[in-house]
Amino acid sequence: MNFFLQLVVTGFALGMIYALIAIGFVIILKCSEAFNIAQGHFVLIGGYLGYTFLVTFGLPVWATLLLAILTAIIMGLLIERLILRPLVGQPVLAVIMVTIALATVLGGLATLIWGAEYKAYHGLLPTINLQIGSISVPSESLIGLIVSIVTVAILMLFLRYTKIGLAMRATAEDLQVVQSVGIKATTVYAVSWVIASIVGVIGGILLGGVSGANMELAEIGLKAFAVVLLGGVNSIGGAIVAGIILGMLENVAAGYLDPLLPGGGLAKVFPFIVMIIVLIFRPYGLFGLVRIERI
Repeated sequence: MNFFLQLVVTGFALGMIYALIAIGFVIILKCSEAFNIAQGHFVLIGGYLGYTFLVTFGLPVWATLLLAILTAIIMGLLIERLILRPLVGQPVLAVIMVTIALATVLGGLATLIWGAEYKAYHGLLPTINLQIGSISVPSESLIGLIVSIVTVAILMLFLRYTKIGLAMRATAEDLQVVQSVGIKATTVYAVSWVIASIVGVIGGILLGGVSGANMELAEIGLKAFAVVLLGGVNSIGGAIVAGIILGMLENVAAGYLDPLLPGGGLAKVFPFIVMIIVLIFRPYGLFGLVRIERI
C-alpha cells in the first residue's frame, strides 16, 4: 500500500507539470482555434535552457527561472509577430501546418546549439525534504509541484482579473464582438503565444530537473495533447484535472505494469490508452462543452 501511495503522490506532482504545459495548448486553441503542435518543443527548449543557466553559467535557481521566462517571452513574441501574424484570417489548417514547421525548426535549433545530447542538472536544484507518514516525496518532484501550482495560480488570476486576461477570455468566446469594441486581436494572440511559451519553458525546466534534458522532452507535447483532449479542449480547469489523472496513471503503470513486460515501456502509452477509452464514451472530454447543432 505504501508503494502505491508513493506512486500516486509522485504521479500527482508529475501530473501538475503536464497540466501546466497543457494550459499552453488550451490557451492557443481557445484564442485561435488551432492546435499548437510545437508546444512540446517549447518544453524541449526549456529543458536545455535550464541546463545552460544552471550548469554552463552557474546561476542560482531563481535567476535561471527569471532568465528562462524572459527568453520565453521573447521567443513567444517573435513567433507570433514573424510567423503567426501574417496568417491572421487564413484557414486554421494553415496555422496548424505552420506550428508543425515551427516544431521542426525548434528541434533543429536545439540540436544545433546543444548537440541533442543528454544534459543532467537535477543535483543543482534545492533540496526539500517532505515526509508524509511513510511516504517520502522526492525533492525534484516536490519542487516541480510547488512551481507548477504557483504558476497555474498566477495564470488563473491573470486571466480572471486583468484587462488583457479578460480580453483573452472574450476573444475565445467571440472574436468579432471583441473586435467591435476596440480590442486588438493581434495583441491577444501575442499574449497567448507568450503564455504558451512561458508555461512550456517552465515545464521543461521542471522535467529536466527530474530526468535531465534531452530530445525526448519534445514528446511531452503529445502527452499534453492527450491531457487537453481528456480534459476537454476548451477547459483550462479540465486540463488541470486531466493532467493530474494522467500523471498518476503513468506513474502507477510504471510501478506495476512495466515490471510485467520484458522490455517495459507500457507506462509511456498507458495514458493514451486511458484517453482513448474515455473519449470513446465522452468525445468532448471530461469537462468539455457538448456542441449542439440545430438544423
